[in-house]
Amino acid sequence: MRRYTVIQVDAFTTQPLQGNPCSVLSDARGLTDAEMQSIAREMNLSETAFVFPSDKADFRFRYFTPATEIPLAGHPTISTAHVLVEEGRVSLKDGKAIFTMELNVGVLPVEIAGREGNVTRVVMTQKKPTFGRTFEHAQVAAVFGLSAEDLDPRFPPQVVSTGTPQLMTLVKSLDVLRRIHADSHALEEFSRRGEFFSAHLFCLGGISPNADTHARHYAPEAGVAEDPFTGSASGGMGAYIVHYGIKPGTRFHIEQGHLCGRPGEGDVEVIGPRNDIQTVKVGGPAITVMRGELFL
Repeated sequence: MRRYTVIQVDAFTTQPLQGNPCSVLSDARGLTDAEMQSIAREMNLSETAFVFPSDKADFRFRYFTPATEIPLAGHPTISTAHVLVEEGRVSLKDGKAIFTMELNVGVLPVEIAGREGNVTRVVMTQKKPTFGRTFEHAQVAAVFGLSAEDLDPRFPPQVVSTGTPQLMTLVKSLDVLRRIHADSHALEEFSRRGEFFSAHLFCLGGISPNADTHARHYAPEAGVAEDPFTGSASGGMGAYIVHYGIKPGTRFHIEQGHLCGRPGEGDVEVIGPRNDIQTVKVGGPAITVMRGELFL
């Protein structure tokens, strides 16, 4: 019988049972692709993270939803970095640490801040954003039980990728986000035809007075009805905001998850001019909520 330690972490929050939960297997050596997919299905969270040795970086991370492997993800990165510090595999020096992770999209750095050996913030650097297909407002609105008038007419719904292609859509208000009723089957078909992985709808402002944005995220093809907090899409959202000049500045405090009962918050920093953004950084806190063993 094989035993694997499983740690469950809530990312983009400092409060247990909020933010986005992720199961982390911090030593996944010996697992096959099929076993990792089955474990992710068993965990039944937005993503489960698996850590391996790497000959290209400090660690090799792989992320699986209940339905498929994905090339890059935000909250699993935050969660896994948090676990590696707790396990002593990444050491804080003068309250800081940096390491590299090998993902399916390449090698990227992760920065950690903390005090007294505890992580207070993890920041992931994402890939240079690419801007893909655009869609008609009415076409997108219909999938979410909205009208074209609920979407901001000045900016097109567009696929943006910082490692994972995701559809960015700016709606007019928080009230519009509250009224979303996503048609999972229609969205799954739309995402296949539109060649994007998931959909990220957001408004300016939020529930907290210091929030720059509030968002909801849907990925039915990945087996995720609504994702509580989506770090990868937050990077794409930040790039979209800067690219179109929607809001001044390059740093944004973001909210997500409140409307599905798992409030979370984090920060986005966009680096580079609006027409040639070089990278996006997404950061936030995390907290361990459960440890156990998996028997195979």
